[in-house]
Amino acid sequence: MADLFTGTGIAHTILLFAVVIALGLLLGRFKIKGVTIGSTWILFVGIILSHFGFRANPTALSFIKDFGLILFVFSIGLQVGPGFFHSFKKGGVTMNLLAVGMVLMAGGMAILIHYLTGERLDTMVGVMSGAVTNTPGLGAAQQTLSDVLVAEGISVESAGEAASRLASSYAVAYPLGVLGVIMMLILYKAVFKVDVDKERETLDNEDSATESARRMHCEVENPAIFGKSLGSVMAGHTDEFVVSRMMRDGSIFVPGSDTILQKGDKVLIVTSQHNVDTIRIIFGEEVPMHLDDWKKMDVNLVSRRLSITKSSLTGQHLKNLHIRSTYGVTVTRVMRSGLELVAGPNLVLQMGDSIQVVGTKEAIDSVAKVVGNKPETLSHPNLVPIFAGIALGVIFGSIPIHFPGIPQPVKLGLAGGPLIIAILLGYYGPKLKITTYTTLSANMMIREIGINLFLAAVGLGAGENFVSSLVGGGYMWILYGALITIVPILITMIIGRFVCKLNFFQICGLITGSTTNPPVLAFAQGAYDSNYTSVNYATVYPLAMFMRVLVAQLLILIALA
Repeated sequence: MADLFTGTGIAHTILLFAVVIALGLLLGRFKIKGVTIGSTWILFVGIILSHFGFRANPTALSFIKDFGLILFVFSIGLQVGPGFFHSFKKGGVTMNLLAVGMVLMAGGMAILIHYLTGERLDTMVGVMSGAVTNTPGLGAAQQTLSDVLVAEGISVESAGEAASRLASSYAVAYPLGVLGVIMMLILYKAVFKVDVDKERETLDNEDSATESARRMHCEVENPAIFGKSLGSVMAGHTDEFVVSRMMRDGSIFVPGSDTILQKGDKVLIVTSQHNVDTIRIIFGEEVPMHLDDWKKMDVNLVSRRLSITKSSLTGQHLKNLHIRSTYGVTVTRVMRSGLELVAGPNLVLQMGDSIQVVGTKEAIDSVAKVVGNKPETLSHPNLVPIFAGIALGVIFGSIPIHFPGIPQPVKLGLAGGPLIIAILLGYYGPKLKITTYTTLSANMMIREIGINLFLAAVGLGAGENFVSSLVGGGYMWILYGALITIVPILITMIIGRFVCKLNFFQICGLITGSTTNPPVLAFAQGAYDSNYTSVNYATVYPLAMFMRVLVAQLLILIALA
């Protein structure tokens, strides 16, 4: 029984991890001035217990750390994958270039401090990862350091000690990595006298910047389309709008492609904002009607939301279901990840999508059988593509990449490989009829379990030498970390405001995403009461994460060259 609490067996290791994670999460609930470092408390609890002699089984510790990291980055990749390449549209390129610049400046600062102070460059990689709160970068750096040292004949124990030094410097720099970014956002708002309400209102009015669905109520007034079929009028515009319902002589019906348009017809159209002017030209001006007006007069038609739960529909174009021609039902909108999309015929469906349909009750019941409409099945994720993707990610991360001037090849490792494969799987999976759907809660569960296991493993591995490292000069890591946090942010803010003309919420999203900093994202959303920050955070996060991992590995290889 004593071995359960003081030994290094598997049961002791499981117990130790459970205690570290539980205490860390409990401490993460407490806030100071509305700010908390959340699950990062797990790292410090692990360091403290390890410092006082609680040790995990080395083999189990190594496995849990790597597997936790894989779960974390893979779940992130699956979530951001579907929208990753779309993020480069409408300012996304500029935002991502600024994010890459921030990553490179942080790496440059680490090298500069190394040359000016003589601090070990591999230690500075740990400081840099903590300063930008990038845990996967730390994991990739530790793995690269251990792999190279072992390949050169260094014992596994010595390689582990070198990796723990990175974790110690990471832990010292991390708190200011959170507080420093928050301080810079508050400073930016104060110095430039940002009117948050005004900037939010401006963004609210910029509907044209999105593809979200919008309803229009128009009366057919254009003589050029009198007597023509709806199909001929919509030719060339089928991806731009959907005619949901039509009113003629007081009766409402779902029009088909062969429906002849007459003067005075009223049509309910679903489209995106930037097509509004085109629709007004084609049909006529909008009339003062509301959706409720149609519902009151709809005696035969109903509107329902159906869930795509058949995995065989993943990757299918909406037009291939022939819903309107076969059942007389119109699909007006497609809901995906909280976003309403125009139901264009070429829209590629994914398992987990919801479609808004209009038609008779009997016809909609038939469509429900076609798409599945069994939401309870969505709670059972398809695990085969997930584990196959992880396997492919591990293989991909182990492929050596040679860079000129660097003697050792770079590997994306257990952080970068699964992340890239998950992003590609999330984006191309539906197009290749691969179902990767998981509910948001399931994705968050996997992600939180992964990062919590990783942080606990890092803390337990670093605690033995943490205090001695700090006393032996490690206190300077706090200053180094502050410089790596603040200088790149300051330069990026100035360029973003005066050169790129970014708004405040874009700046918040850019900074939090580039530093891969969820605690600061939570602060910005709460303090400034807007979801625009998270949208811009997601725009730069994937590329920033990849670059953080890559730069950390490159600096380790330079340090060992």
